[in-house]
Amino acid sequence: MATIHPTAQIGSDVKLAPSVTIGPFCVLDGEIEIGAQTVLRAGVHLWGRVTIGENNTIHSHAVIGDYPQDLSFTTDIKSQVIIGDHNTIRENVTIHRGAADGGVTRLGSHSMLMAGSHLAHDTAVGDYTILANNVMLGGHVTVGDRVFLGGGAGVHQFINIGDYAMCQGNSSISQDLPPYCMSYAINQLVGLNNVGLKRAGFDPAQRKEIKSLYSLLFKSGLNRSEAIAEAESQDLSEAALLLLNAVKSPSRKGVM
Repeated sequence: MATIHPTAQIGSDVKLAPSVTIGPFCVLDGEIEIGAQTVLRAGVHLWGRVTIGENNTIHSHAVIGDYPQDLSFTTDIKSQVIIGDHNTIRENVTIHRGAADGGVTRLGSHSMLMAGSHLAHDTAVGDYTILANNVMLGGHVTVGDRVFLGGGAGVHQFINIGDYAMCQGNSSISQDLPPYCMSYAINQLVGLNNVGLKRAGFDPAQRKEIKSLYSLLFKSGLNRSEAIAEAESQDLSEAALLLLNAVKSPSRKGVM
């Protein structure tokens, strides 16, 4: 049996793995499924259709699955939140369900959402990613794997943030932040996340290739189409192609 504090309120449609722990004053109401070894600390609220995997820890007063802050949303819309495994979700985090029928807000695995961070409707956050305190993701934002977003950063809706990217705290992002890159202030690239690449196991040759491609795309003085054409004439590795493809096919907001 799951361990459920007597003050918790658990709806009839909730499915809990036997090793789940539900703390005091939690409220679980809706089509909710929680995997093994997941712990909900005091005052966690889960609403609607929420699927949570194994070995997650959700800290006090997080709210997951509530209505999106979208004026077009109506309460008859069937959307959901899906969360993977081994995540840490700290105090007062909010994760809203999708805004349209079939819409999904996703969090991958092995990630940390620090206190007060917000995932708006239809966002998708990858694996091994860290959102520091009070990071705000607008609707339909896509965040890759092994990303770090500094505290208080605000990300506009419909933006892509690539794998291994990093942004300064309190920065504002309203254009795509490409893979491997770092940004500060308002949509300002500052170079590559070299420390992150080393920690992730990229060897010197890979890092050199990515650096060369970054220089071609952003520092060569060529316009974007000329730089892309020059890059496409080269025999690039899969790692470098991740950067090139992000620049070739950005979101509708464009790339930094």
